Amino acid sequence: MTVSDHKIKSRFVIPPYSAHCVDVLAGEELCIIDVEGRQVSDFICFNKDDMTEHVSPVHMRSSLSSLRLKVGDGLFSNRRDPLMTLVEDTVGKHDFFFPACDYYRYKVDFGVENHPNCHDNLVKALAGHGIRMDEIPDPINWFMNNDVDANGDYTIRDPLSRPGDYVRLRALKNCVVACTTCSQDFVPVNGMTVTPIELQVLA
Repeated sequence: MTVSDHKIKSRFVIPPYSAHCVDVLAGEELCIIDVEGRQVSDFICFNKDDMTEHVSPVHMRSSLSSLRLKVGDGLFSNRRDPLMTLVEDTVGKHDFFFPACDYYRYKVDFGVENHPNCHDNLVKALAGHGIRMDEIPDPINWFMNNDVDANGDYTIRDPLSRPGDYVRLRALKNCVVACTTCSQDFVPVNGMTVTPIELQVLA
């Protein structure tokens, strides 16, 4: 089954250097589309009925015993319960190891202040839900391509996603999801260019 087989309930294109929040109710699906290719999207997900529960990469790594995501894997929460599951993936290479880029990432590592960043953009997108700066969990970074060698060292490479590639997630509970167009343009996280991401909520 592909995205074209589903009825689109809502659609939003996230402009570069920003984020957007959507509700995805139990049984609905969320499609995250890389519109132009090689663009990472930081993704966080809360239980809409209890916003203290959220998808937690550190718990996912433990529950999945893996640093990679596969179709059929659950997106486990800080209570070790899956909020969503990955049902389709046209890329196969993502990251749930790195935190969102933030103010300090650009100031400390690149000497730049006031650069757009995923952490602040996620806070803005979730403002209506009362999520504070220190309550943003680590994300899943869809389409991010990093390699870890035998020594545990990593290298960030251009994403493998091409225009129109996507992941499709099914909500197991009522969820509040926020996604970004990752703002990193100093290293090849996004192929050095920030481009749009499209969200589709599928009935």
